[in-house]
Amino acid sequence: MKKITVYTQPECPPCEITKRFLTESGFSFEIKNIKTDRKARKELIETYQSYSTPTIVIGDTVITGFDLEKLKIELNIQD
Repeated sequence: MKKITVYTQPECPPCEITKRFLTESGFSFEIKNIKTDRKARKELIETYQSYSTPTIVIGDTVITGFDLEKLKIELNIQD
């Protein structure tokens, strides 16, 4: 299984939906809060060229913003 990292911040409803979806689908993931973790914020901007949350990194794939369909495709989840 590929490592999953979710870049998030407080007061972000799409972030909460993404985390809930991953949890309910049985996936383990790392949470990086860009408001409290300067290193995570720098990593999000410099490594992934993203300024928005959620940004989900699955292996080498980066999904910027809330996109449940892309997430399902990347995780091979079928409805």
